[in-house]
Amino acid sequence: MSMLVEESQNIINLPRYAKRVLAIILDLGLCILCTWLAFYIRLEQFIKINDVTILAVLISIILAIPIFWLMGLYKTMFRFLGSSIILTVFVAIFSYSLLYFAVIGIYGIQGIPRSIGILQPVLLFLGITSSRIIIKYLFISNFNFKNSKNKKNVLIYGAGDAGRQLLTSLENNLEMKVVGFLDDNLQFHKQIVLGQTVYDPLKINKLIKKKNIDIILLALPLITRIKRNQIINSLSRYKVTVKTLPRIQDIVDGKISVSDIKDFTIEDLLSREQVQPNLELLSQNIKSKVVMVTGAGGSIGSEISRQIIKLKPKKLLLLELNEFALYKINEELKDITQNLKIIPLLVNVQNSSRVEEVFKTFKVDTVYHTAAYKHVPLVEENICESIKNNVFGTFLTAQIALRYNVNNFVLISSDKAVRSTNVMGASKRLAEICIQALYNNQNKHSKFAIVRFGNVLQSSGSVIPKFKKQIKAGGPVTLTHPDVTRYFMTITEASQLVIQAGAMSESCEVFILDMGESIKIRDLIDKMIKLSGLIIKNPKNLEGDIEVKITGLRPGEKLYEELLIGDNPQKTYHEKILKAQDPFIPFNQLKIDLDNLSNLLEENRVADVKDMLAKLVPSYQSNTKIVDHIYEEQLNFKNDLKSPSIINNQENKVIRIKTK
Repeated sequence: MSMLVEESQNIINLPRYAKRVLAIILDLGLCILCTWLAFYIRLEQFIKINDVTILAVLISIILAIPIFWLMGLYKTMFRFLGSSIILTVFVAIFSYSLLYFAVIGIYGIQGIPRSIGILQPVLLFLGITSSRIIIKYLFISNFNFKNSKNKKNVLIYGAGDAGRQLLTSLENNLEMKVVGFLDDNLQFHKQIVLGQTVYDPLKINKLIKKKNIDIILLALPLITRIKRNQIINSLSRYKVTVKTLPRIQDIVDGKISVSDIKDFTIEDLLSREQVQPNLELLSQNIKSKVVMVTGAGGSIGSEISRQIIKLKPKKLLLLELNEFALYKINEELKDITQNLKIIPLLVNVQNSSRVEEVFKTFKVDTVYHTAAYKHVPLVEENICESIKNNVFGTFLTAQIALRYNVNNFVLISSDKAVRSTNVMGASKRLAEICIQALYNNQNKHSKFAIVRFGNVLQSSGSVIPKFKKQIKAGGPVTLTHPDVTRYFMTITEASQLVIQAGAMSESCEVFILDMGESIKIRDLIDKMIKLSGLIIKNPKNLEGDIEVKITGLRPGEKLYEELLIGDNPQKTYHEKILKAQDPFIPFNQLKIDLDNLSNLLEENRVADVKDMLAKLVPSYQSNTKIVDHIYEEQLNFKNDLKSPSIINNQENKVIRIKTK
């Protein structure tokens, strides 16, 4: 037995082409054996190998192997043998039978009984089917048996088509053993589906204990997000790992197969349903137009680009400073579409000559400006460069867009722009003010739009992947404050709403995306730990698995975010998009202040920069000291220079230091 198990393992580990060669060799042998047996059954005696039998064998091989190859008989290996493969074998043999009978039975060959044309295909069907079943259970099942002790017991939630396909795909899984179904449909209860009993979810507590359940797989791709959230919440009470099948749309789009199992995501925990986009709004500013996306390699920029190519623009310009990010999104989009002209451009939005050259050359119709530094702590530690990019990069790009009569300019903003406590948020609000001032100072040819929203789930730097990684590593999970709340939205939904909001603009509106209810991050972490089949470790339960460690708010971080500066948002004809009227600074005054701010930035006078930022954005209230690294180092150096020894020995360096 041990030798058999070892050999089975060796066969399983062979390259796919080697397995196909073995399967072909097996079928060659079966063609010979079945032809010989057919002669025996017809003549009721064993006959010697002669020219007649060799000819019958050659005809069989010449017909069988090409047909089996074309029918896909060698694409699926034995360990995945199921009813669908049996059907494939039947269709392949039937096709072969027609040709073999046509040659042997109808056309006829001297010395070969015509009945061989019927007997041999029947025997070959039995031989091929039985050989694969025997090999599967003799080799593969023995190999699985060796590993059965390490298998985790699994319940599949959902006894419909997706659940049944999932069960089939897990038949030979070396890590999971399905022991039953769960389903809310009363008609399914206590029924046997593919050999497994369907249980009532209300009895799950007893089932977990009785069958020692480790994992529950959600095979419910068609249910609403609200219903999925309810199920996940109910399962979070038990010490089991919860995994899900992909969304049905992902399966339909061919992104993933029904057998792909994934850990639950934050999307599964959102109780708000995604509203289907208005296709007319989506395409209004994109179809047959030259569209530009700045910051195209970033999280939002890349997703907006993915949405744009579906809407058939004339050209898509991808502007990005980071070479690798630009390469990555360009390659991805080229693989998706072959008919669209995608133009990757390495551009720093602060480089006026380069930006102007792009607008001048390509006659841009629509701009989605996503280029910005967005990570709050990093911006706080690199204040001047962040303001240069977020404010002046936006101001410059918008000015040039106006100069070249761009029809629509959409600025991607943030909820952190509202009553901000950090430089990132204040810089985004100042960017909004710049856009508003520019619009009110131009000839109104171009329409501007500002779109403000909260956290997107799949964006770079999102805390969700960080939490998952920490849980997988055994903890602790780090949280800045137990009362922190955030709004969440999927990146696809946010990008689609951005495009739609931009199309709704009639002047220079500030659009706000309805993010639903804010989520308490501590509650989110607790659910993630529980749904991973683990127990929270705390003073009351020192035997728990994962500890949640409070680290304190980071520089510039708020407990909660807001989307509105004022209190009277206006509804639009899109239920998920609101409109705000926020104050701005007249262009002439703003230009003077921006010139002063620019001078301060060039001299890296960080303290004065923050003061000027507070003047331009009255709602900005900094809650942290300056943590800019260069500023701190320069400040320390200046203090060192006050030492008499330094002054005497390094006069040249003192002269070069710029002071306020």
